[in-house]
Amino acid sequence: MAKKTKYIYEKPMVTLHSPFSLGKHAGMVLDSMPFNEIDGFSVENLLEEYGSPLYVISEKILRDRFREFRDAFISRYPNTMIAYSYKTNYLSAVCAILAQEGAWAEVVSGFEYDIAEDLGIPGDRIIFNGPYKPLPDLSRAVNNGSIINVDSFNELYQLEEVARRSNKVVEIGLRVNMQLNCPTWDKFGFNYECGQVVDACRKATDTGWLKVTGLHCHAGTYLADPNIYANLINNLVTLGVSLENEFDIEIEFIDLGGGYASPNTLHKHLMPGITTCPSYEQYADAVCNPLIKSLDKFVGNPRLILEPGRSIVDECMFLFTTVVSTKRSATGSKVVIVDAGVNLLPTAFYFKHDISPVHSAGVSVEEATICGPLCMQIDVLRQSMRLPPLQKGNMLVVKNTGAYNFSQSMQFIFPRPGIVLLNNGKSEYVKRPETTQDVRRLERVPRRLLTKKRK
Repeated sequence: MAKKTKYIYEKPMVTLHSPFSLGKHAGMVLDSMPFNEIDGFSVENLLEEYGSPLYVISEKILRDRFREFRDAFISRYPNTMIAYSYKTNYLSAVCAILAQEGAWAEVVSGFEYDIAEDLGIPGDRIIFNGPYKPLPDLSRAVNNGSIINVDSFNELYQLEEVARRSNKVVEIGLRVNMQLNCPTWDKFGFNYECGQVVDACRKATDTGWLKVTGLHCHAGTYLADPNIYANLINNLVTLGVSLENEFDIEIEFIDLGGGYASPNTLHKHLMPGITTCPSYEQYADAVCNPLIKSLDKFVGNPRLILEPGRSIVDECMFLFTTVVSTKRSATGSKVVIVDAGVNLLPTAFYFKHDISPVHSAGVSVEEATICGPLCMQIDVLRQSMRLPPLQKGNMLVVKNTGAYNFSQSMQFIFPRPGIVLLNNGKSEYVKRPETTQDVRRLERVPRRLLTKKRK
């Protein structure tokens, strides 16, 4: 006998509407349409098999986005290399898929360097960035022949010592910051406008142990204006040619970092991200056209290196969640509590994520705020969305969650859920759900604090 669903009665309420929202179609406008399958897999069936909440990755979307990004640049400037930014999502399966596609690894810590090595990425295909590179990690990168983009004078002197101990000249890149957008990302590297980068090149050359062969600049994050990249490449070309002439060196690579936008919508934006996010071709035109026009100024033919993260992994990952309760706030507005919080979706603090119901409810629509299960007032996934009326047990899909959600997620109140990969009709765990034992595994309780025998 089929189990009957018990629906909870909710007292009708009167909702105030703006005059501009009134019309014969006003009550039918949804912020997001129903979404019930990914790559042929039913969302409902996946939740039934793996439980809720759940991260889900489409391998097809991941590979497609990488290839589209790569091809947009290589078709314009063949001497291009893509190095995936591990910090964006360092899940081993994601990094392995992109390595299969030919991506190098861009890392900013020994932790991420370990992941790349464990996946079999050769040392000369690892780019080491970041403002803090401990001595053991610098030594490993030098021994492995990795590209090291130097971030500060302190690091420059430290790297000189590593080179002396290794008794070999070490080739390096210099990270540059410049006034391209507001706020300027001047925490990193050597400033372009005040001449710091020229001083850094001089000091590196004078050591006799370091050889500058590249320039690197990461202008910011979620840069939806391709003109920023056009200005960036023009400045780096001017700088690179100047350094070649002054110090008798060859700039072998120009590394433009990442920051390319994805279809997510920032809270401060009025238009949805899907309409404001530039295409890969627009980024490629902004970068490659100025570079091609300036090639004859260089000693050689510098390789273009790009370090995309968000733009290639955001769309491939989804967060499934289930409604656990509904209520009315003191003002009468609908509040929906789901089993996934901002500990699993930290990007909710700056994105208006596209959250879709799995099932439709005809033309009935109401406004609701989606909150997580955490004991924090700020645990809000999305404010004031127009969705079908939601009740306990309804399922929702949060889209475009591949960037900075898994890597910045944290265990808080609840252990983190599993991650499932979809590929060619097969679903499989690429990270199992955490358990209490996983979370507490490294803890040690001094015997003097034990009041009863531990299990």
